[in-house]
Amino acid sequence: MTHRRHDPNVCGVTAAIAVIDGKWKTSLLWRLEDGPHRPAELRRRLPGLSEKVLTQALREMEADGLVHRQVYDVLPLKTVYSLTDFGRELAEALGPLSDWGHRRLERLTESRSA
Repeated sequence: MTHRRHDPNVCGVTAAIAVIDGKWKTSLLWRLEDGPHRPAELRRRLPGLSEKVLTQALREMEADGLVHRQVYDVLPLKTVYSLTDFGRELAEALGPLSDWGHRRLERLTESRSA
């Protein structure tokens, strides 16, 4: 089986976007850049994010090596998510894209008010 990173027919940007595809993953990366968070904290900070979708996104991000899930053996169970080094690397790589997006939004605002 050929892995995407070794397949010359797959664009690297496409492979990267596949990891952050979806409505919530970039927002979760952004929140986790501040440090570890419990799932309930993430839900409070991201209105509209359901528990089911949060769980699914975090599991996918964990499988992709972006987040680390730490479960503490206390009652009730305490689960905390944090970025891995690989996740931090991705967050840093997305910084210039975020800057570009903000510039785009500014241009749209300027063109609407003109």
